Amino acid sequence: MLERTHLAILHEVDRLGTLTAAARALNLTQSALSHAIRRLEQQAGTALLYKHGRRLRFTEAGRYLRGVAERLLAQFEHAETILGEFAAGRKGSLRIGVECHPCYRWLVRVVSPFLARWPDVDIDIRREFQFSGIRALIQHEIDMLITPDPLRTAGLCFTPLFGYEMVLVTSRAHPLAKQKVARPQDMLDDILLSYPVDDERLDILNLFFTPAKCRPRKHKHVEDTEILLRMVAAGRGVSAIPDWLAAEYLNELPLHTLRLGEGGLQKQLYIGRRDKDRRAPFIDGFLEIARDTKPAQPHTRAAQAMPQTP
Repeated sequence: MLERTHLAILHEVDRLGTLTAAARALNLTQSALSHAIRRLEQQAGTALLYKHGRRLRFTEAGRYLRGVAERLLAQFEHAETILGEFAAGRKGSLRIGVECHPCYRWLVRVVSPFLARWPDVDIDIRREFQFSGIRALIQHEIDMLITPDPLRTAGLCFTPLFGYEMVLVTSRAHPLAKQKVARPQDMLDDILLSYPVDDERLDILNLFFTPAKCRPRKHKHVEDTEILLRMVAAGRGVSAIPDWLAAEYLNELPLHTLRLGEGGLQKQLYIGRRDKDRRAPFIDGFLEIARDTKPAQPHTRAAQAMPQTP
């Protein structure tokens, strides 16, 4: 059977011209090298080399196999280099799940420097709004999970990234635009606009309306942030989004922001990973960049008094 050792022998014999030199280059005895060639010729059923003066020459079959050796040995060396890159964590693919749809805008700011720092690592981002991120992480469908709702699970670890506050956004013509704080009872006649997330995972429902035992009269799903906020600005509904995301649109659209209750609705964003993956260099590299990349801060934090909007 043809082996890589045979190809290396033929390559060195061609390069150096004698069995002695080839054996020295391969750290073999001359007898071991000669035996390997004889075994290969027996298996092939034809001669590969012949003596021509002091040098060895290739037969037609030998020349063919020498060409194979040149191609395959280079591929072997390249494959070993790539495997070494994988083993060292300098090459691979990073699959990221996103359970916080508004945070996709922040994530774009993390991806650019990561790609520049890790040119041999590809990124695949999954932002299906209703997929089970924890299950996907456990089952190795993703390598990282960006979520505001960590679930403490054996084998997983969650690193906090930054805190933020969910705020209510309305149009400037909305009756609530005269207020700084919204109560659940103030919104019973409103249409709530949200991303397409299951109700049990919507913070404004679970943490704001449910404790007050009431709901707005209608609830609509909108996938795109730009469209959602333009609908709000046009008076088609109200929505709850992170304060830093609202700040990006306050100068562009006629929007007003309010706190959700007197104490506000405070949240924290996390990155979840599998414990055994924590030493992968490019995973640690992504986490480092993510922790250093903060979202745009509101001019006026939700924790302070919201400005009156004319």
